[in-house]
Amino acid sequence: MHEAKMEVKEFVDYLKSPERYLHLGAKVPKGALLLGPPGCGKTLLAKAVATEAQVPFLAIAGSEFVEVIGGLGAARMRSLFKEARARAPCIVYIDEIDAVGKKRATNMSAFSNTEEEQTLNQLLVEMDGMGTTDHVIVLASTNRADVLDNALMRPGRLDRHIFIDLPTLQERREIFEQHLKSLKLTQPGNFYSQGLAELTPGFSGADIANICNEAALHAAREGHQSVHTSNFDYAVERVIAGTVKKSKILSKEERRVVAYHESGHALVGWMLENTEAVMKVSIAPRTNATLGFAQILPREQYLFTKEQLFERMCMGLGGRVAEVITFNKVTTGAQDDLRKVTKVAYNMVKHYGMVPSIGQVSFPDGEKAGIGRRPFSQGLQEMMDYEQGFFFFFLRRDLSPFVLRRFILVRSQLAELLLEREVVNYSDIEELIGPPPHGPKRMIAPQSWIEAERDRQETREEEPRPPAPPPRDPENDINLNSV
Repeated sequence: MHEAKMEVKEFVDYLKSPERYLHLGAKVPKGALLLGPPGCGKTLLAKAVATEAQVPFLAIAGSEFVEVIGGLGAARMRSLFKEARARAPCIVYIDEIDAVGKKRATNMSAFSNTEEEQTLNQLLVEMDGMGTTDHVIVLASTNRADVLDNALMRPGRLDRHIFIDLPTLQERREIFEQHLKSLKLTQPGNFYSQGLAELTPGFSGADIANICNEAALHAAREGHQSVHTSNFDYAVERVIAGTVKKSKILSKEERRVVAYHESGHALVGWMLENTEAVMKVSIAPRTNATLGFAQILPREQYLFTKEQLFERMCMGLGGRVAEVITFNKVTTGAQDDLRKVTKVAYNMVKHYGMVPSIGQVSFPDGEKAGIGRRPFSQGLQEMMDYEQGFFFFFLRRDLSPFVLRRFILVRSQLAELLLEREVVNYSDIEELIGPPPHGPKRMIAPQSWIEAERDRQETREEEPRPPAPPPRDPENDINLNSV
């Protein structure tokens, strides 16, 4: 969190030596609001600031001010800041401030919560004007900044707005190295950190800590002496797709449908240029009600062209089209794929201005625009529905079937391999199909991962074994291939 730490470093310097700022006539901001998704380290950063500054740290949750008894929340707010002024210099930290800092009612209806408004008014008074809070800095955190009152966000109260986003690839690697220090690993921590960081795009710090813990639990459950690659592979797959549910028995016909469905996703993604790397395809049922999944590796990309979005939609429809071509019928298994593709299609039409007939316009979502407030006419709505339906018609009739019919033999071989093994990884697909036609898809983990795992399997018989675990039913064992 290098950028966020630079933002709060000024508060630490002020609490350590305030005379350096006062001599120049500078006024240090009275507060900072830590924003960001859950699990990204907002509370950890606030505690780190207090530890680094070596000042009293008064932490309280926003929900503690919400009471049924009238006036009690405001009284607690006054008591908190009274103690803070007595202990100055100090830091007041309010976690989940959206519980007490929601926007006040704009009309004088009888349904407005006067107790919450009184507590918010007392907070505003304590932070500015009426109550002096010299050498008292207020830190607050929330992941719902859109519901906060504007008076609380203005300069003079919560001046700084520090956005703590999901970690990037480099930051994920550093977080993994930090959590791997506490594990007993087969290889050094930096051997795993880069590959794990590539495997977990969009994961928060809490998710990364969960993956490390799940890998250690799996290694202990399987009787391993140390945590190695297959344990991390299992942990990532468990967090993304859920655990394998062996008790869910599919019929042979259903297994064939799922195998051809997933092979359709994998083949379309392999042959097109702007789709992500397919790292693993599985037809083992999961505890989250999925019958199979194709695990891909999204790129760290923020801007997408129309062609890139179009090919992603093509990959999403690859499973449904493979069912139609092979079995001449459709099933309910493509519900999640259709939901994602529909969202992308409507975004291209309504938000991104990628359709010439609609124009360079962007309309808000229905829930954001408000009930009964539609910023476009009924005729334009019909045009947008037509353009969105035309996307699906073109993809379903031409693009996806063109790819799948062209490689119909390869699709059948991949489906049969899935039926035989249940799990097929990147190297298996490359060995069966050959390298991708538009350049190599990025490999998921360094080649040294695979070599080290192969060497470990060969020398495992020579290692001393711990006491054998209690006997178990072999049908319930989880069989996962390594990366």
